[in-house]
Amino acid sequence: MDKKDYYDVLGVDKSASDAEIKSAYRKLAKQYHPDINKEEGAEAKFKEIQEAYDVLGDENKRRQYDQFGHAAFDQSSAGAYGGAGGFGGFDASGFDFGDIFDNIFGGGFGGFQGGSARSRAQAGEDRLMRIRLSFEEAVFGCEKDIKLEVNEKCDECNGKGGTGEETCSECHGSGTVTKEQRTLFGTFMSKTTCNKCGGRGKTYKNRCSYCGGTGRIISKKTITVSIPKGVDTGNRLRISGKGEAGINGGPNGDLYLEFVVDKHEFYERDGDDIYLKVPINITEAVLGTKKEIPTLFGNVKLTIPEGTNTGDKQRIKGKGINKGDMYVIMDVRVPKKISRDQKKLFEELEDTELDDSTIKDFDNFTIRNDR
Repeated sequence: MDKKDYYDVLGVDKSASDAEIKSAYRKLAKQYHPDINKEEGAEAKFKEIQEAYDVLGDENKRRQYDQFGHAAFDQSSAGAYGGAGGFGGFDASGFDFGDIFDNIFGGGFGGFQGGSARSRAQAGEDRLMRIRLSFEEAVFGCEKDIKLEVNEKCDECNGKGGTGEETCSECHGSGTVTKEQRTLFGTFMSKTTCNKCGGRGKTYKNRCSYCGGTGRIISKKTITVSIPKGVDTGNRLRISGKGEAGINGGPNGDLYLEFVVDKHEFYERDGDDIYLKVPINITEAVLGTKKEIPTLFGNVKLTIPEGTNTGDKQRIKGKGINKGDMYVIMDVRVPKKISRDQKKLFEELEDTELDDSTIKDFDNFTIRNDR
């Protein structure tokens, strides 16, 4: 199936820096996160954005993608394009050629014998959990108690599923059963997983009653996780070894925490920068004033110059998240009701000369219609 270009998904150029890619991902992840955006198609768009960032946010994967495109990560094209090592510099370490022949020829090729995949140690599956944080928890970091329900190795049988280990009488310990198939093109050997031992190559005299022979049990536990400062919606934190239990003595998978950060009543966040809209009255705007501004780290006194307009912005360095800045946006409020005396004062100001060429040009502006 055709996929969109990952650069187009994130809305960046192919020459974009790592910082630009990360910034684009953050904005899009916040916009389309399914816990925030309830529109139809938002979740699919979020997954597309996540997939694109998983590649472009990784230096090695991005280099492969730039060279081979989506084929770099297409298993069916890995051999042809070099996405999983490729030809020319192919690294065979860690590859089991028995598995390769099994996948291609269904378990047998000229009498080729390979080991059972199920009898080898396999890492457990990773897990993904979404964690909701308040604005303050995300900014300053916090500790969270996470309740987990995962499959763990059964201690009663040490994850084997029983006691009294015996070599499987059906497959003789190989974990597979080889069958001969005669066709018009000759005789072929096919290999399938042994039904008796489930591919382990071993059976047990006594089935473990605690885990029912599966070797794993469902466990409920609570772990305390330290959330670092400055996380944002869509960010993920990896907790090593807290995923599903491994198989046949393999390591546990990992737990990934994905954050959803609540919006603040007054602050707006853009990456590590903070924006705050500050209302001022018309007198403060005209004459200027000093105002106490609440920042993330306490109040500061800000000088507002005379002649301030709505939308004017002042920067307070270092008062954002981590090393970000804070920006104060002025919002001049015009009174809806005034007294008679106040009205007279405004009428006296009506003839005030405004030193603004834009206003003068507007006063002389007319629309011509020669048709």
